[in-house]
Amino acid sequence: MALTVTETGHGDWAVLRVSGELDLVTAPTLRGRVHDVVAEGRHRLVLDLSGVFFCDSSGVGVLIAARRLIRSCRGRLRLILPAHGTEEGSHVNRVLAALGVRRLFDVYPDVTVALMDDADPLSA
Repeated sequence: MALTVTETGHGDWAVLRVSGELDLVTAPTLRGRVHDVVAEGRHRLVLDLSGVFFCDSSGVGVLIAARRLIRSCRGRLRLILPAHGTEEGSHVNRVLAALGVRRLFDVYPDVTVALMDDADPLSA
């Protein structure tokens, strides 16, 4: 399965909607899109991962690298990991939690909430 990444702008925020499998083969696509956004001078990024149904360690690596890149620009990164589907929530959320890195990210239930300046992230 391929990975699809579409970009929209919302004021100061860039939103990348990601769908499909985030794995060794597809992770470079997301990495490249994140770098493109930062190269354009946009340092406030929402990664909507609600359409990602599989994520392996390569995908997690891209998310951690994106966090590091955005932080180096004094920007903000927010992830969308909805709690629908199973009792534990999205696949990506479960993978991040299992690897002990979920706490590194500001996670929101949807893009609308993530774009609000005063929105509080979900607890880890």
